[in-house]
Amino acid sequence: MKMRKALFALALLAAGSALANPYEKQLANGLRVIVKEDHRAPTAVHMVWYRAGSMDEVDGYSGVAHMLEHMMFKGTKTVPAGEFNKIVADAGGRDNAFTSRDFTAYFQIVPAAALPKMMALEADRMANLLLTPADFASEMKVVQEERRMRTDDNPQALVQEALNATAFEANPYRRPVIGWMDDLEHMTWQDARAWYRNWYAPNNAYLLVVGDVDHEQVFREAERTYGRIKARPLPVRKPQNDPAQAGVKAVTVKAPARLPYVAMAWKVPRLQNVDTDREPYALEVLAGVLDGNDAARLAKDLVRAQKIAQSAGAGYDGTVRGESLFTLDGQPAEGHTVAELETALRGEIRRIADEGVTAEELARIKTQIVAGQVYKRDSMMAQAMEIGQFEAAGFNWHDYDKLLEKLRSVTPEEVQAVAKKYFGDDTLTVATLNPLPLDQARPRKSAVVVRH
Repeated sequence: MKMRKALFALALLAAGSALANPYEKQLANGLRVIVKEDHRAPTAVHMVWYRAGSMDEVDGYSGVAHMLEHMMFKGTKTVPAGEFNKIVADAGGRDNAFTSRDFTAYFQIVPAAALPKMMALEADRMANLLLTPADFASEMKVVQEERRMRTDDNPQALVQEALNATAFEANPYRRPVIGWMDDLEHMTWQDARAWYRNWYAPNNAYLLVVGDVDHEQVFREAERTYGRIKARPLPVRKPQNDPAQAGVKAVTVKAPARLPYVAMAWKVPRLQNVDTDREPYALEVLAGVLDGNDAARLAKDLVRAQKIAQSAGAGYDGTVRGESLFTLDGQPAEGHTVAELETALRGEIRRIADEGVTAEELARIKTQIVAGQVYKRDSMMAQAMEIGQFEAAGFNWHDYDKLLEKLRSVTPEEVQAVAKKYFGDDTLTVATLNPLPLDQARPRKSAVVVRH
């Protein structure tokens, strides 16, 4: 599983800033309302983002943010369980939600005329969610099965989970968003209720609307619906920074699988100041040079030319609330070992550190950024996601149009400099999949994680 390139995605939106700029208003209860008008189709995207994700959990309670996301569809005093989705569907729309390390978000995509109803529904469950032991018990079974399917029965997901748990010590990114199974088994409905009461407040959220709307009307409707909800004191967030790493960390995962797999991660800087930072942009371009397209170095050199890898990838996400990793991963081709692939992956970074990148490579990556915006402009949901994720990382939408300019200004020398600086052993974590035999006749063996 590759980390996707958030800075590139955000820059794509910036390239399309010729579209209507967002408007913003903050309600008296602290809720920020951001509206971007786009009148090309009679639809609207309505999203509520809570600044609470798995990184805000504490040990023993992993997965509670995601569990509460599920419980948010269980009903309120006025909307019975199961009715929320039905109301959205009857309006001709669709809805869903997602939890990440940094945030939890809920959305509806509906005909623009249905927007007031969506705002009333979402405001209702922000303030009036009903949590019952019976609903919690049934939904917990769903979440546990989700963990089994997406992680426990997915060897590469197990490797990624082990990689994060090994790379980070103090930083809360060490815990999986879905939660550890043991924590899920011991979670209570009161835990979910406490999470809801602690974090689901208007002063810990922002409302984002993109589509065929008038921003002044949206502001008035937000006052009428969300504006009635009272602000609440929020828990104190304390820094949870990792101690300095001083040597390679390694972990082996044994699980039934067809092929071995290796994932490597280095601790690198995240974006903190859009205007003055330079290294995060260079790291993003470095990831693009390695894995930006079929002509990128990993696919061209390791997969097609040397045939060492069946697959190989690189990733970096600099727009996060916590700490950033730069990752390389892949599966060795037949006749090659994980050790050979690991050496080859590191060799590609070393070659850039020694020789730099070509002007043609850099130009190709920068062209991709601009060209991709042609497709982004056609999606209101994509526009909403880019603004929402940028805000969730602690930035302001006013600054997202600077990202394209900054990425386009990255020089070959800056890419070579970060390749030289950040890819030694002291900040490296290596996670390896040791495949066990597949046996379809018997239940799958439990995965074994060995740290060394």
